[in-house]
Amino acid sequence: MIVFPKAKINLGLRITGRRPDGYHDIETVFYPVSLCDALEFVADSKEPGKDTINLSGSEIPGRMEDNIVLRAVRRLRETYPVPYLKIHLHKNIPSGAGLGGGSSDAAFILRAVNRAFSLALSSDDLKAIASGLGSDCSFFIDCQPAFASGRGEILTPVNAVLDNYYGVLVNPGISVSTREAYENCKPSKPENSLAELIKNPVSEWKNTIINDFEKTVIVTHPQIKDIKQTLYNCGAIYSSMSGSGSTVYGIFSKRPLIPSDLRKFVIFEGSLSTISDPVK
Repeated sequence: MIVFPKAKINLGLRITGRRPDGYHDIETVFYPVSLCDALEFVADSKEPGKDTINLSGSEIPGRMEDNIVLRAVRRLRETYPVPYLKIHLHKNIPSGAGLGGGSSDAAFILRAVNRAFSLALSSDDLKAIASGLGSDCSFFIDCQPAFASGRGEILTPVNAVLDNYYGVLVNPGISVSTREAYENCKPSKPENSLAELIKNPVSEWKNTIINDFEKTVIVTHPQIKDIKQTLYNCGAIYSSMSGSGSTVYGIFSKRPLIPSDLRKFVIFEGSLSTISDPVK
């Protein structure tokens, strides 16, 4: 079976508090985009007792055996009858880019294994497993626009507010540590919840939909600010860094003309319309 794990962008990200468990409470809107990895697997009878994974495409830091896809399969196998798998993951979504690529890979293999081996797990069942793998992992089970709170695992569906818009994602090739990004931010309660602000027209987002990470990440990576301004100069209605960076996206009413010096860093451009793909 082959599946195509999608990336996400964050429409705003507010850090609202620090929790006793060391995590942070946040508010954000996760929005899926069509930039995707390719993930293929088959039951492996030649390597009894272990899963194997082959990687291609963008580099993934860390040890192979710690890959989140393998951890997701092992977590599922703790409770359900899942054969050992031979897996190939081709990475198009860059790591450390604020796009949730690893979490999406994990969630999509949970969905696919559930379907391939008729485990009959519901969306909620899969989300419960996914939440133990990453704070944003649960979102990718349904992979539909959602307001996220808590650590990012408490999800409330929102309307597909960008269905008629065009998106451009720019990644300057910088990997930003999520841990360091959080350590450099001071939590504060926003006056207005993102759950309400996101209902306003996109043309009103520029001064109201804020990513708290931008201020500190731009200090060490000023090119992020330059990319954002260039996207506005190209006609973006709204532009922001996604997650803890370093990807910056622009939302446009139509396909823009991107200057050549920025074009080489574009990793995705296209419609921001969403397609439903429910868990079966």
